[in-house]
Amino acid sequence: MTEDQVQKEQAVEVTETVSEEVVEAPVETSAAATPVDAPDSRARRKGRIGVVVADRSDKTITVKVERRIAHPLYGKGVSLTKKYHAHDENNEYRTGDTVRIMETRPLSKTKRWRVVELIERPE
Repeated sequence: MTEDQVQKEQAVEVTETVSEEVVEAPVETSAAATPVDAPDSRARRKGRIGVVVADRSDKTITVKVERRIAHPLYGKGVSLTKKYHAHDENNEYRTGDTVRIMETRPLSKTKRWRVVELIERPE
């Protein structure tokens, strides 16, 4: 036997030993009990925080997300902005609100985000 085969057999023996010792308890799974950050649910989806700049469309808002980066050559902080169209099912968000949006399946030609929560509403 080669060294690789010996190492693979030892690894298999270790995993078999470990798997025999683990006792699994019944796990209750429900949509309410599963946290948003669970690795199998929506953890790979991108999220952004931005300000609503337009709410004229039905069930759609435009969110401006601003991020700051260092200039690649000079190192000075540069502000970059980008607008996203996000789904607002109940037309509850207004211009000026700070919201959290999450990536989702394509809902229209330009809409690939949905609103998750309201962070701040100006007085």
